[in-house]
Amino acid sequence: MYNVRKGKMQLPVNRWTRRQVILCGTCLIVSSVKDSMTGKMHVLPLIGGKVEEVKKHQHCLAFSSSGPQSQTYYICFDTFTEYLRWLRQVSKVASQRISSVDLSCCSLEHLPANLFYSQDLTHLNLKQNFLRQIPSLPAARGLNELQRFTKLKSLNLSNNHLGDFPLAVCNIPTLTELNVSCNALRAVPAAVGVMHNLQTFLLDGNFLQSLPAELESMHQLSYLGLSFNEFTDIPEVLEKLTAVDKLCMSGNCMETLRLQALRKMPHIKHVDLRLNVIRKLIADEVDFLQHVTQLDLRDNKLGDLDAMIFNNIEVLHCERNQLVTLRICGYFLKALYASSNELVQLDVYPIPNYLSYMDISRNRLESVPEWVCESRKLEVLDIGHNQICELPARLFCNSSLRKLLAGHNQLTRLPERLERTLVEVLDVQHNQLLELPPSLLMKADSLRFLNASANKLETLPPATLSEETSSILQELYLTNNNLTDKCVPLLTGHPHLKILHMAYNRLQSFPASKMAKLEELEEVDISGNKLKAIPTTIMNCRRMHTVIAHSNCIEVFPEVMQLPEMKCVDLSCNELSEVTLPENLPPKLQELDLTGNPRLTLDHKTLELLNNIRCFKIDQPSAGDASGAPAVWSHGYTEASGVKNKLCVAALSVNNFCDNREALYGVFDGDRNVEVPYLLQCTMSDILAEELQKTKHEEEYMVNTFIVMQRKLGTAGQKLGGAAVLCHIKHDPVDPGGSFTLTSANVGKCQTVLCRNGKPLPLSRSYSMSCEEELKRIKQHKAIITEDGKVNGVTESTRILGYTFLHPSVVPRPHVQSVTLTPQDEFFILGSKGLWDSLSIEEAVEAVRNVPDALAAAKKLCTLAQSYGCHDSISAVVVQLNVTEDSFCCCELSASGAVPPPSPGIFPSSVNMVIKDRPSDGLGVPSSSSGMASEISSEISTSEMSSEVGSTASDEPPSGALNESSPAYPSEQRCMLHAVCLSNSFQRQLSSATFSSAFSDNGLDSDDEEPIEGVFINGSRVEVEVDIHCSRAKEKERQQSLLQVPPEASDEGIVISANEDEPGLPRKADFSAVGTIGRRRANGSVAPQERSHNVIEVATDAPLRKPGGYFAAPAQPDPDDQFIIPPELEEEVKEIMKHHQEQQQQQQQPQLQQQPPQRQYPVDQLPDYYDTPL
Repeated sequence: MYNVRKGKMQLPVNRWTRRQVILCGTCLIVSSVKDSMTGKMHVLPLIGGKVEEVKKHQHCLAFSSSGPQSQTYYICFDTFTEYLRWLRQVSKVASQRISSVDLSCCSLEHLPANLFYSQDLTHLNLKQNFLRQIPSLPAARGLNELQRFTKLKSLNLSNNHLGDFPLAVCNIPTLTELNVSCNALRAVPAAVGVMHNLQTFLLDGNFLQSLPAELESMHQLSYLGLSFNEFTDIPEVLEKLTAVDKLCMSGNCMETLRLQALRKMPHIKHVDLRLNVIRKLIADEVDFLQHVTQLDLRDNKLGDLDAMIFNNIEVLHCERNQLVTLRICGYFLKALYASSNELVQLDVYPIPNYLSYMDISRNRLESVPEWVCESRKLEVLDIGHNQICELPARLFCNSSLRKLLAGHNQLTRLPERLERTLVEVLDVQHNQLLELPPSLLMKADSLRFLNASANKLETLPPATLSEETSSILQELYLTNNNLTDKCVPLLTGHPHLKILHMAYNRLQSFPASKMAKLEELEEVDISGNKLKAIPTTIMNCRRMHTVIAHSNCIEVFPEVMQLPEMKCVDLSCNELSEVTLPENLPPKLQELDLTGNPRLTLDHKTLELLNNIRCFKIDQPSAGDASGAPAVWSHGYTEASGVKNKLCVAALSVNNFCDNREALYGVFDGDRNVEVPYLLQCTMSDILAEELQKTKHEEEYMVNTFIVMQRKLGTAGQKLGGAAVLCHIKHDPVDPGGSFTLTSANVGKCQTVLCRNGKPLPLSRSYSMSCEEELKRIKQHKAIITEDGKVNGVTESTRILGYTFLHPSVVPRPHVQSVTLTPQDEFFILGSKGLWDSLSIEEAVEAVRNVPDALAAAKKLCTLAQSYGCHDSISAVVVQLNVTEDSFCCCELSASGAVPPPSPGIFPSSVNMVIKDRPSDGLGVPSSSSGMASEISSEISTSEMSSEVGSTASDEPPSGALNESSPAYPSEQRCMLHAVCLSNSFQRQLSSATFSSAFSDNGLDSDDEEPIEGVFINGSRVEVEVDIHCSRAKEKERQQSLLQVPPEASDEGIVISANEDEPGLPRKADFSAVGTIGRRRANGSVAPQERSHNVIEVATDAPLRKPGGYFAAPAQPDPDDQFIIPPELEEEVKEIMKHHQEQQQQQQQPQLQQQPPQRQYPVDQLPDYYDTPL
């Protein structure tokens, strides 16, 4: 109830009256309390109207309708809150167009009542609902009510699964556009003939096999969509529809194309017959079809195509057929698309003088057709992925040619004598070039882009013979050649160079004087060489933002941190020993990777500076294995963002999955979204761990994991999706003679390949339109495949996680394949779409087979993909294998036989006790092949981090180290999948686990979350300290938290850290954070494990304050809980502990006599630890 006044404020007859005011849909309803019960009310349409503030009265608004007969109501509100709420809501309604209403994707089962308040609608969108012609409720309004809109021009009823054509729309005489696609229609009624004003009629994605003859009365019909139906021939009624100029019949069931039918339709200019099953064209004595100018026959079954009959053809699409020969008339040909065939002969007659674009890549051509050189207007020529051995010199003389793509051929040389050429983009990567023409860079004045990667080049041609140069070259890619230091001075002839990739060559130095002349350089990649330093003159490159120099021999940290535009620095896998930084880091710095530098030490001041970087990666401190035996597997990973600096990929690695018995690796690719990959990264390991408790069958638990993950995505996966690949290594401990099994499951274009005996063995499958069974399934579900090969224009993959609104066309069921690992298996690679689009599986395996370090191998794959032209986000995980003949689990066997190799875990020993100044026990530093990187958090104190990364601030050896000569259980057999650890202690691993909250729209922002014990959060990073312990330890031993104290101790004292769990309680294994890899993300959040599966279902809701966040992590020990024993009490404490040990042994002696001994330890070989009453 508000005070209301109608009409102008100046008129004295209008008075303020108490009225009931309701905002219903798009109308304002005003009535008195008495009249509201009888239905008498005043309705004010608000669409197109306006709402204004009235300054003369407090909390007053003026509502006005639109049009010449507009009315105005003044309403005074009681409070300022109500005033603002009404102003906001009514302003939104008034801003809408009065003629257009969009109710798509609203889950409507009937038409809402407020839709009919305005009878002047001209555009109505009702797609993606559940509308019925006759609703179940008697009072509801069905589609029959649509005829009340007498001014409606456009109506969209697509994706409602109507089943029958809505006859009510035929009674709307003003309708000009009607969309009834994807409604499972099997027939079109003859009544549609009365819609004489209809101009656009969309019937795609139905089950139509014929059309009524009454359609010929639609004289104004100019577009008729018949794609993805069940037509086997062109409907004859199209002969009468003379206003239609495009035949849209893609995705039907046509096996032959009868050109006689097209001859009867001289008004048809554009023929779209892609994704049929056409095998041949039948001419039937047809001379020429002069009216057809565009012909689309891609994704059919054609073996040969003679298109000479289309003598006026301008654009021809015939990609992804089985063409061996192709003949085209070239009178008016402008564009030819014939990639992904088996062409050995291509004839165009006469010479196409209007041809400007030609793509004949991925065929079997051995030479460039002669007529190509004579085409005077050719601008873009793509002949990549053929078998061409030589390029004609006349091709470079073409004055119109701007872009030449000739990569992945068999070129041994380019034309020597080049005249002046206007080519701007030249791609000759993946050939067999020993050198480039000496005059190439001097004659190519317009060359801006040159990619000569993956050749055998040893030197470069000069850009000029004098000091002055006319080169405008901006991007130069020379990765994976044999270039030496002699080519570096030649780079100075390109002063405008912005991007330089010279990775994996034979460079040993980069002269400082030469680097100083490349002042416009912005990105440089010189990885995989033998450089010992980056020249200090890089300071002259003030625009430099990316420096990638991993896998070299660099000993001195370069001065790149003084460049103001610096964003990314990758110096991993080098020989750095220290880092020198300026007082202030570059403001745009986002990533610094220092992993794989085993001698690197960081002081306090350096750590404080590096903590502010969004993604700082450094080797994780860990203890080597006590036995010194090789690990079964070790991994390395890397990722790189795309051209828009947006990282849309994520990786997962759990070296000891499910209590050290198994391993799990994964790669996730969200294409252009960052939300789904990080949800998959944080959740799939938990789901798989639960599914393993239900079944041990590989295909069953993998399929269930992906299906459950689809459900857990919830609203976050409705309109977003992501590809995924999971690799699970397991070993059956019940079968002593059993071997390791590798199971791979994937959806989308993330794939896995195994290297066996040096040969690639694919373990994944990419489901897309190229798969015959998938295309058949998509057609059965009547999805629309757009011209770019995407389902409903959204995704190329038919099996992918997310995109639930595309179900059942797009499903999450993965391809699962299991293999038994053998000693011949060397490694396997997991990669995202960007990696496999740039490298074949054979090339990827060959590239890293001789790289001993897994991290360096993953880095190499990423660098190669980027140099080969990948602009998407890339993620690569390389897992090296060391499977021996005696790889079996023997944890339950008696103490006999040789000890097999240990588990692959590279973990720090238990941190229950720190012995100061204790002599080193010789624990080895972990190799960088583990690929584990710790993203340093600002929440960790400087002293803590200094000790973790081997700071010079402390000379203490790794605490709690075990001597190789005295293992914990010398006579006990340990399996390769179980870490050697003390039975009464826990192994703690600092797992870099960072999670994305950049997807605040999905409710995963954690700015309002409470801090969690055991989790360090620094802006974009979350670090979780995780306890990992062997599942083969006895339950009784598990429940005890015993401290280790050696018999010899220093005089400075003993620091004992209290366990964070309650004493006497068994510790539960945690899988949620063990394997998550360090991320460069915005603020992340972490939650208890029992909640981690359900929070994604409400991902779009606002984040609520929860006690633990989203994903599980054990608690961090509180420094205040540590017991510090002063030196003067050490001897007394030792005596107490020794006495307690003797009492415990005496109590256990009677029990051991009654039970058969399973494990016996000689007294002289007892482990060096004691139980303590503390």
